[in-house]
Amino acid sequence: MPPEISLMLHPTFGMLAVLAAVWVFVEVLNAREGSLRRIRLASLGVAALLWLAYVSGGYWYVVHYAADKAVIKAGPWPFAHGFFMEAKEHLFFSLLLLGTYLPMAASDSRLPGDQGVRRLLLTVALLVVLLGLAMEGMGAVISLGVREGLMAR
Repeated sequence: MPPEISLMLHPTFGMLAVLAAVWVFVEVLNAREGSLRRIRLASLGVAALLWLAYVSGGYWYVVHYAADKAVIKAGPWPFAHGFFMEAKEHLFFSLLLLGTYLPMAASDSRLPGDQGVRRLLLTVALLVVLLGLAMEGMGAVISLGVREGLMAR
């Protein structure tokens, strides 16, 4: 696979997962019997997209990131790897767990009438959105670290 394609798959899957989590959040705000199928479908989408982001990001990291890491560490923004990549590597697992849990929580048949179940789904979906946006921001800093490193040469 060309490196440009593999590099773009990771954030694309991530942002689609964030959008699906927003969809879950809005559907749960207005949860009724008729919306259960959409909530479950969107929550499965969140989980699937996050796993695709994980696999595509892992592929990029193993196959291509070593060269970028060297550029970042030798350039003027070494914190782009030292802090942001390290934080991203560790925080992503929380995001992956939350996203994987979302369809399990959405399968609760008490969803439309139980405020506790609704609050749980709203919280998990919101955390997926916030962590997903944080991942995108950290990825941008890492990309800028590569650019700054290349420009400094």
